[in-house]
Amino acid sequence: MATPNQSRIASLTQPEFPEGILRNTAPARLYEEAIKFDQGMITSTGGLSSNSGDKTGRSPKDKRIVQQESINDDVWWGEINIPMPEESFAKVKQQAVDFLDNCPQFYVLDAFAGWDPNCRLKVRVICSRAYHALFMHNMLIRPTAEELADFGEPDYIIYNAGQASADTSIEGVDSTTSVSINFDRGEMVILGTEYAGEMKKGVFTIMNYLMPKRDILSMHCSCNVGEKHDVSLFFGLSGTGKTTLSADPSRPLIGDDEHCWNDDGVFNIEGGCYAKCINLSKEKEPQIFDAIRYGSVLENTVQDPVTHEVNYNDVSLTQNTRCSYPIEYIDNARIPCITDSPKNIVFLTCDAFGVLPPVSKLTSAQAMYHFISGYTAKVAGTEVGVKDPEATFSACFGAAFLVWHPTKYATLLAEQMQLHGTSAWLVNTGWSGGAFGVGSRISLQYTRAIIDAIHNGSLAIADYTTDPIFGLRIPKSCVGVPGKILQPRGTWKDAVAFEETAKLLATKFRDNFTAYADKASEEVLNAGPQI
Repeated sequence: MATPNQSRIASLTQPEFPEGILRNTAPARLYEEAIKFDQGMITSTGGLSSNSGDKTGRSPKDKRIVQQESINDDVWWGEINIPMPEESFAKVKQQAVDFLDNCPQFYVLDAFAGWDPNCRLKVRVICSRAYHALFMHNMLIRPTAEELADFGEPDYIIYNAGQASADTSIEGVDSTTSVSINFDRGEMVILGTEYAGEMKKGVFTIMNYLMPKRDILSMHCSCNVGEKHDVSLFFGLSGTGKTTLSADPSRPLIGDDEHCWNDDGVFNIEGGCYAKCINLSKEKEPQIFDAIRYGSVLENTVQDPVTHEVNYNDVSLTQNTRCSYPIEYIDNARIPCITDSPKNIVFLTCDAFGVLPPVSKLTSAQAMYHFISGYTAKVAGTEVGVKDPEATFSACFGAAFLVWHPTKYATLLAEQMQLHGTSAWLVNTGWSGGAFGVGSRISLQYTRAIIDAIHNGSLAIADYTTDPIFGLRIPKSCVGVPGKILQPRGTWKDAVAFEETAKLLATKFRDNFTAYADKASEEVLNAGPQI
C-alpha cells in the first residue's frame, strides 16, 4: 500500500494501490461516476453523454514530439512534428502527475492497440474523467480477464490531465494546451484539452511511428471484406464518403478508421468506432444510429432535458459532435478484426473543381503520387453567393498523424501492392459538369455502382482512355453509370473553361508535391499531372 507521501500513480506498479483509483472499471460503474462527478447524462437510447469543455476538436498546433538522438533521423520534423526538449517533457509530465495525484479519484485502463497479437501494444490510460475512461474502453481492444491478469507493465502510458492548463513558461509550450509524446520513454501527456479524440489519435500517432519501423504499413483508412474474401481499403478525408461507402451490409466491416498492413494481411488498430453525429439519422446511417446504446459515449451532443433524446441537428456546442462505441455494436463487424491483404484500394476525393473522373485506375507510381498528395476539395468563401472550390491536401490522407516522411508510407504501400497484386483506384465523389456552383454533385447511386464494379471485377477488365493532363486511365463504361458521366470533359458545356480549370487544379497538385519532391523517385514525380 502506498504511504501518504508516495505518488498514487507510482503505486500502480504495486500489487495493491490506494483508494480513489478505479482500475479497469466496468462501464456500469463508469456511468455512475460520470453522472455523479462529471455532469454526465444517460440518453434515451442508453448512451452516456458528456461534454469536452472549451476544446471540441483536436489541437494539432499544440502537439509535440520529444526530440531524441534515437529518433532524430526517423521523424519528419516540421509543422506536423514539432520538437520538444526532453527537459520540457519531464516538466509537463510532472505537472500532469501532480494534477492526477491530487484528484479525489482517477481512472486507470489497461488495453491493447492492434488486433494482431504479434503487433499489438499494451496501453495504459490514466485520466481524471470517467467518460474518458469509458471512451478509451471503447476505442482500444478490451482484454479478456486472463489477459488482464497477465498484462504486466504497459508499452505506453497516456497521462490525461486535460482539465489542467499547461504551463506556458515551459520551453516549447506555446499555449495552455499541450499534447506531447515521448517515444523513448513510451509516454504521452495531455494538458489543457478534454477532447477525447486526442487520446485516440495519440495512439494512432504512436503506431504510425512503431509499425513502419518494422516495415509494416500503418494507414488512416476504413476496411471491409466481401463474401469471396476480397478485401477493400477506403482512404479519404472528411466529406469524401469513406464511412458511408465502407458501411456495406453485404460486406463485413474490419474497421472504420485505423489499420495496419503486414505480410499476413490487414488488422484494425482499434477496438471501436468514433463516428460523427452531425445530422445523424436512422434512415441515412442505420448502423451508426443503432450503435448508440448502453456503453456508447456521446461527446458534445445536445439532449432534451426532459426526454434525454439527442438532437443530432443541434450544433450549438460544435459541428464536431461524436460518438464512440465498441466495434461489435456494428452488426456485421468481423471479430477479431483481422483479414487478408486487400484486393482493391480506393482513394476517395470530393473534387469541387469538377475535373476529375468519377473513377480511374491507377498505376503503382500514380498510387504513390495520389497517396502522398491526399487530395480533396472543399467549398470555401465567406461572402453570400461567392463559394469557390478550395483544394485541400493531407499527405497519406492523414498528415496530422504521420511521424515518418510521407514517402516512407508510400513506399511501403507500393511494396505491398506489388507483393499482393493489389489494384488502386481514384474515385471522385464530388462534382461533374462544372465546378461547384455550376455543375452538380455526382450521384451516390453512381458512386455505389462504381464501387460494386470494382468489387465484382468488371472495371478491371474494362476498356480505358487516358486523360491528357492527369494521366488517369478512365473506363469507357461501367454498369449502372451513364457513359457520359465517366468522361468529365464531355460533361462541361464550356470546353475552354474545363481546360483552364483542369490546368488550375493540376498546378495545385504540382505545387503541393514540391514539399515531397526531394525524397520521391523520378517515376513517382512523373506520375503527377503534366501541364
